[in-house]
Amino acid sequence: MTRHKLGFWILTALVVGNMVGSGIFMLPRSLSEAASPAGVILAWLATGLGVLMLALVFGSLAVRKPELSGGPQIYAKELFREGSHGSRLAGFMSTWGYWVGNIAGFVAVITTFASYLSTFFPVLTSDKVWVDTGILTLKAGNVLTFIVCSLLLWGTHAICMKGMNGAGRLNFIATATKVVGFALFIIIALFAFQKSNIGPFLAPRTNDSGETLSLLSQVNAAAVGTLWAFIGVESAMVFAARARRKQDIRRATIAGLLISIVLYVGISILTMGLLTQHQLMASQNPLVDGITAVIGPIGGKLLAALGLISLLGSTIGWVLLSAEVPFQAAKLGVFLPSFSKENGKGMPKTSLWISNAVGQVLLLSTISGSISAAFDFIIYIATLAYLVPYLIASLYHIKLIWTGETFTTRKERVTEGMIAGLAALYSLWVIIAGTADLKTFLLGIVLIVSGILFYPLLFKKGKVRGTSN
Repeated sequence: MTRHKLGFWILTALVVGNMVGSGIFMLPRSLSEAASPAGVILAWLATGLGVLMLALVFGSLAVRKPELSGGPQIYAKELFREGSHGSRLAGFMSTWGYWVGNIAGFVAVITTFASYLSTFFPVLTSDKVWVDTGILTLKAGNVLTFIVCSLLLWGTHAICMKGMNGAGRLNFIATATKVVGFALFIIIALFAFQKSNIGPFLAPRTNDSGETLSLLSQVNAAAVGTLWAFIGVESAMVFAARARRKQDIRRATIAGLLISIVLYVGISILTMGLLTQHQLMASQNPLVDGITAVIGPIGGKLLAALGLISLLGSTIGWVLLSAEVPFQAAKLGVFLPSFSKENGKGMPKTSLWISNAVGQVLLLSTISGSISAAFDFIIYIATLAYLVPYLIASLYHIKLIWTGETFTTRKERVTEGMIAGLAALYSLWVIIAGTADLKTFLLGIVLIVSGILFYPLLFKKGKVRGTSN
């Protein structure tokens, strides 16, 4: 088996690779729609602080409770009496929501890959109608995009089935390439930044009803989008069972977060100075359009190529993450037993097949709408699916602090109590901000509650396992 082979650098690459994926390419446009420049900056500050607190919580729990691996959602079962029905139900439902959120995550990465591939193959954005039934209209670009996305998904599936080490190394190479490339983008953008492009620092924004949003409302609207940029910060924690050293989990989480913050905030803010607000909100490829405006079409194509390499690595990381979550949960007895099956390389074969099959279904969203619309829909629903597990991890950490379990000094409990409290408050804030829209709230609820239909299968043929390894 190859489970305990992931070192610090591979774990860090998984964190950076999963965080710096689709968001860094598409968020400049999404944020410009949601908030003024002032609102965007404030949202980044609030999100950066909140996610730092979450990262510290994840790192602490990974060291204090190494037997609980597979992601932040797994702690839900620990909030109830061990072995109880409530423990199993909480573990199953939180794993379900988090798992589906992960799948939506790699679908967002894959659709962004198709968006940047269109720089080289414009036919992917063709509006030529191939089929029009009156109910469904299929355009050439949408169908071709769906085919490209499907090929990337199943090609990644084949890579992952061959083993964790090989997939991890490919992700590391792609991540190193993207970090260097985006650092160069930041340097170029610093010299080309045009303050006049930003427009009014406190420019008004309106909601769907035409009502003007206050600055606080803009920050709330942008907060869900900025959090998407940090989804994946828990990646090292998810692979805790495969880590070479438990200490590397915390170190990789913090290192990956700091690298990602520099890249995200720098690129998001500097892109505002490369394009006007109108151009930014209308762009399907904001980074490519921005660099093209500075150094011409060649620069745009080079950045698009970097984007493709980056997104290939992110796809590998996200697919691995999506399969690992239910795999580890099944081993702990809180998810369907069939998901615990492995192949000869130690990879979660059943989990990979089912996760990617569900992802294939979600990719149908690219057939009937634009890539940017599909991206916006996916990130809002997926982000809300992540927030519940993040809150659960924070609450479990507070429980450990309250009982004193795994702690030796009062000072340690006070310090980590403040961190866990801030992490919980941040998670609650973004949940409230993200569910202010009724449609988003209902879709998020449906996403999580739909898992109850499969819960009885956990008890099928008496295969429920204990709640520990």
